[in-house]
Amino acid sequence: MNPQRTALLTIDLQNDFLHPKGAYGRAGQTAEAITALPARIAPLRDALVAAGGIYISAQFTLVPGRDGAPLISAHLQKLRPFLTKGDFTPGSFGHDLVETLKPADFTIEKVAYSAFYQTRLEYILRAMQIETLIVGGIVTNGGVASTLRDAHLRDIHTVMLSDGCAAFNSDVHDATLVSLGTVTRILTCAQATAEIGAPQ
Repeated sequence: MNPQRTALLTIDLQNDFLHPKGAYGRAGQTAEAITALPARIAPLRDALVAAGGIYISAQFTLVPGRDGAPLISAHLQKLRPFLTKGDFTPGSFGHDLVETLKPADFTIEKVAYSAFYQTRLEYILRAMQIETLIVGGIVTNGGVASTLRDAHLRDIHTVMLSDGCAAFNSDVHDATLVSLGTVTRILTCAQATAEIGAPQ
């Protein structure tokens, strides 16, 4: 792993998901495994940036319509009926990256599970000559899995952080790690940090 050709990408580690005053926090939709992620990932981010790599934050976005109500898919509205005007809106507190991981070198607004879908992520990776993409965040079986599979389709070498991603259900998290073993390398945050620090 060449640090100067490596990027860390976190999926959806933003206030509306993790902060008590965010959309999910207000609705009581949280999990300890999820709220623990920023502190666990931060040392890896620090090591990678210090070694010349980059940090990219992909943040789920609900685009506000003319009246401010979010343009939200029917399946998400049914799954998360508490989402309302102002949630996950660009420029808002809830949409922002959690404080523990600030600042990101690049921010990607994403409107679906995958951080590649209709975003500038692939352009940034190519422009920065990234060869390895380390991925963590939430949820393991949603945004993380979709992004890793899309990277695989683009022949981008990836590393999945086994303890740097989480789901609301630990069984689902564990099953997803097993299922993604054929498309990505799996390391802990500590293992990835050690490799970044190793001589090239």
